[in-house]
Parts: sequence; structure tokens; C-alpha cells
Amino acid sequence: MADDNSAQDDQSLRAMAWRGLAGRCPRCGQGSLFAGFLKVAPRCENCGRDFSAADSADGPAFFVMSFAGFVVVVAALVVEILFQPPYWLHALLWIPLILAMTLLPLRPAKGLLIALQFHHKAAEGRLAGGDRP
Repeated sequence: MADDNSAQDDQSLRAMAWRGLAGRCPRCGQGSLFAGFLKVAPRCENCGRDFSAADSADGPAFFVMSFAGFVVVVAALVVEILFQPPYWLHALLWIPLILAMTLLPLRPAKGLLIALQFHHKAAEGRLAGGDRP
């Protein structure tokens, strides 16, 4: 493994963010972060970094849907007010746009959030006094 090179790797926020957006290992930038479209790989095939703690949950979907929803709703309202097209034309315009605006950025958004988790050393929440509430 390449663990001995990890001290030499660039661990800056910018480098890790770009690696996450590209779907690469946040540590080395070489191995793939994903084993499928959105399934996170168990570990980096290059440096061996364990991705089992990486959990972006619904964060990427929330951010992508919020942005895409805002853009499509505003665009649809502007088109409706200015041109008043028939409903079939609205469907023809906005369904492909919403699919493209939600599916295309979803993987980079998930990679970015996972890379940010690694950069900020995010971990599961723990109580300071042990297991007491």
C-alpha cells in the first residue's frame, strides 16, 4: 500500500474538494471513491483508505434537489408568464431539465460531501461523559 506516502499528499481543503468532485480518493486522488453510480467503495484500491465511515446520508440529494427545484420552478414560471405555452410543452421542456439537473450533479455532490467529511475528520457524535445522557 501507499500509506507511507500519505504525509506527502496534499491534504488541503481545495485538493480534497476537487478529488471528491472527481469521484477520487480524498487522500491520494488516485483510487475511485465509488463502486457504482452512488455506492461508496469499501476502500481505496490505491492507498487502502477505509471508506466505511463515509456517510453523506441525504445531504447530496437535498442540496441537488433544492438547487434544481429552484432553477426549474423559476424558469417554468418565467416561460408561463411570458409565453403561456400548452401543458404538453411544459412537460417536454421541464421533465428532461429536472432529470438532468438532479442526476448529473448527484455523484459529484456526494463525492464532495464525503471528501469534506474526511478533511474535517467528521465522526459519529459521542457524549463527552461516556454513555450517560
